[in-house]
Amino acid sequence: MVARGLGALRWALRAAAGASRYSTRPARAPAMDYEDAIRTLNTLQTNASYLEQVKRERGDPRAQLEAMKGFLERSGLTVEDLDRLNIIHVTGTKGKGSACAFTERILRGYGLKTGFYSSPHLVQVRERIRINGQPISKELFSKYFWLVYNRLEETKDPARASMPAYFRFLTIMAFHVFLQEQVDLAVVEVGIGGAYDCTNIIRKPVVCGVSSLGIDHTSILGDTLEKIAWQKGGIFKPGVPAFTVAQPERPLEVLRDRARERACPLYLCPELDAFEEGGRALALGLAGDHQRSNAALALQLARAWLQRRGYEGIGELKDLLLSAEAGRPVPLASAFRPSVAMVQGLREAEWPGRTQVLPHGPVTWYIDGAHTTSSVQACVRWFRQAALNENKPQDGSEVRVLLFNATGDRDTAALLKLLLPCQFDYAVFCPNFAEVSVVGNADQQNFNVTLENALTRCLENQKTWTQLMEEKVGQDLWLPAPLEWIAQGRDPLVPAPAAKGAHPHPVASSGAVLLQEAAVIRVLVTGSLHLVGGVLKLLDPALSQ
Repeated sequence: MVARGLGALRWALRAAAGASRYSTRPARAPAMDYEDAIRTLNTLQTNASYLEQVKRERGDPRAQLEAMKGFLERSGLTVEDLDRLNIIHVTGTKGKGSACAFTERILRGYGLKTGFYSSPHLVQVRERIRINGQPISKELFSKYFWLVYNRLEETKDPARASMPAYFRFLTIMAFHVFLQEQVDLAVVEVGIGGAYDCTNIIRKPVVCGVSSLGIDHTSILGDTLEKIAWQKGGIFKPGVPAFTVAQPERPLEVLRDRARERACPLYLCPELDAFEEGGRALALGLAGDHQRSNAALALQLARAWLQRRGYEGIGELKDLLLSAEAGRPVPLASAFRPSVAMVQGLREAEWPGRTQVLPHGPVTWYIDGAHTTSSVQACVRWFRQAALNENKPQDGSEVRVLLFNATGDRDTAALLKLLLPCQFDYAVFCPNFAEVSVVGNADQQNFNVTLENALTRCLENQKTWTQLMEEKVGQDLWLPAPLEWIAQGRDPLVPAPAAKGAHPHPVASSGAVLLQEAAVIRVLVTGSLHLVGGVLKLLDPALSQ
């Protein structure tokens, strides 16, 4: 179905988006290409003045948002300019990126020009800023990078930090891209938390969403679900509808209280089953049962956006809202019959690095960037079911390998313990590739973690796994070139391992023979989205184009 007055509405949206305060000053000379932009961007990871600024602001998180507004204004925009982007603002601990991907794909199916800002990237930085589902081109990235960078350089003075940090800079740059390229809407994923995340300078989103909550980034957000819910509820805005999925009772009450404080109408999404008729399940482009709640959230976000922007054909609705039931802290939003575009959007949604399967001959890679206890639990359920559904080799020679890394303040022991039911024959622990391997490039460099720290963390992970396996020989293995050892030359995209003798450990030697002879090798890559990015760079060359 099409919108009422679609042509006029699209013209109005784009005309408003284009009416920004842009000067005619040219960007940096074309000689400064994409790689130059990325190398310059990477310097913002360790910007000394920013580190000092963080120390000053640590006691007053609100100062972070004020600083972000200052950077935005120095770049040539104001927070009022962002009102014209028709934003869908989404936070949560797990699944927020997937919910955004579903939502963007649904709305693109209505003929709308979509912007999508997400983090982190897997292979190339420009994945974070997408138009119509595709990362912006290297040319566009370079154009807008230098436009923003030069303006910030030209407006610095001793009283103000010269440059925003990495994520802040990319957020500002994304706003410039979406306004200048005149998108009809922008789906914006929160970086960390919500209340004090730099994306929260958005004043008037069209609709907000909160995906499943869990424990993560405890040093920033707090160590309980209630504290984390308080942070996530910080994106609620007066009069702007917000939707969330099923949450534990106390965190849901915190979200309710935050919504009331901010005069924000908050609704709970019904399960996806409520949108399905005749026993026919909606097909999802993202695998795993846990994606069903993300899809249900996306349906509500997309419908609310379309409704508030005056669109028709947005799904037949029985009742606008169901009354709050006794004991229910948040009213339940009504289910509806999804439109053709919604059904198609759910089916065709793509989100690399999440419940992704890449079969490469005898080696099948199961890739999921799960990095919290709840998301790893979901990953285990998905992997076990996916492996169970695959054809078993007639001779029974199947080998399972875990490729794992975890970073930050995450409880590695808790994550690894959850992975035990997968019955791995080997566990391989390695740093995120860009830190130690020649396959890395400027897009994947991380100057905030030293190689020594990364390797130390891997050794700690290996010791933890060994203890969990009760020191069974053959179950604990750490190698510095894991993909090569795992594939043993049997994956056409992965180089053969080094010459004989490169891995003198007896487990490595016997394991290599087993991997060379096995009919099927199943590899689960998890624990870190950055690790997933390093693996995908090798396994899916198209992502590097």
